[in-house]
Amino acid sequence: MFARKLSLGVSMAAFALVTGVASPSLAPPALAASGLTQDLSAHAYAAPHVHGRAVYLLDATTGQELLDKRAGERMPVASLTKIMTAYIVLREANLDDEVTIKREDVEYAWDNDGSTADLEPGDTLPVRELLYALLLPSGADAAHALARVYGPGVPGFVDKMNATARELGLNDTLYVNADGLPTSHGDGYSTARDQARLAEIALRNPVFKKVTSTSEHSTEDGRYDWYNTNHMLGLPGAIGVKTGSTNAAGFCLAFAADRDGRRLIGIILGEDVASRRWDTAETLLDWATDR
Repeated sequence: MFARKLSLGVSMAAFALVTGVASPSLAPPALAASGLTQDLSAHAYAAPHVHGRAVYLLDATTGQELLDKRAGERMPVASLTKIMTAYIVLREANLDDEVTIKREDVEYAWDNDGSTADLEPGDTLPVRELLYALLLPSGADAAHALARVYGPGVPGFVDKMNATARELGLNDTLYVNADGLPTSHGDGYSTARDQARLAEIALRNPVFKKVTSTSEHSTEDGRYDWYNTNHMLGLPGAIGVKTGSTNAAGFCLAFAADRDGRRLIGIILGEDVASRRWDTAETLLDWATDR
């Protein structure tokens, strides 16, 4: 056998010497398959197909934009507006400040078909509790009460929201109220990219992160029980952030998770199917974790 291999080697060498053409060779299997492996790897890590008018995924730890589907397009964001409301309240209020709910707060939510925390006129709650009322059941009544007190007055609070948006570099964002409900004089707007930026900043506050990571909350006196509308909280590392929906905005979701030492933040705007938000968000988080 050795003689046959030696003879073959000598013959091929002679062929190369006479013709000047290198003898053919077979690449090792691992090298020959490397191109295919790279193709399969690229396919495995290709961004998944996503639904929604705009979808954005950010690695907030590195600043890398992982997915961008019309992330810079202005559109209404519904109750994602309340992220800014909470952010301003956390900057300006003491958590132990007490706010008395007025009838106008409750009627505002009901008259505008807004989601509510079922607050009762005359009840007095500390700001720390109203943040749960604002962010878990997405209470427009809580948003109105907080804006009324810390504007002072709702128009003054909205001015603060827009000034803060400019301060944070959210240059494609405009607020017209503290809750994201449609108005007779037009809706506010933002972009998926701006909303991801805002969520990233808001999540630096441990109180905001704690509230948005909470699935359900009861007030100390047991008078109120609130449940989070965000179904992402059962996923590994999930830390919020906020849901929203109106006819104009469609179904929206700001979501975030801490995985493998990275904070991933995503925004879905203008989804047609409410439940599909969760599937899209989970798919994006898994894809970003595995890539």
